[in-house]
Amino acid sequence: MNKQEFKAKAKESIDEIAAKIDEIEIKSDKLKAELSEKYDEELANLKVQKGKLELKYDKLEDAAEEEWEDVKESFNAASESFKEGFSNLFSIFKK
Repeated sequence: MNKQEFKAKAKESIDEIAAKIDEIEIKSDKLKAELSEKYDEELANLKVQKGKLELKYDKLEDAAEEEWEDVKESFNAASESFKEGFSNLFSIFKK
């Protein structure tokens, strides 16, 4: 391979690498947008769950003795749902 052929091959290699980098950047931007959308969705869900948990806590504070077990179970269920929401949110970052 002479000097000119080698230069042409080298230039071709650089062009291929540049094209691959561009492709990766495009995929990265698309992935960021998808993750951002999922993050916003999960965060909004957590805020709703937090509101529900606060309502359950208010009921817990004011519960009469005969309602205590039901209110306690309701609070525990809401709390678990909130924890699951946190887990879903953090799983986005592990991808």
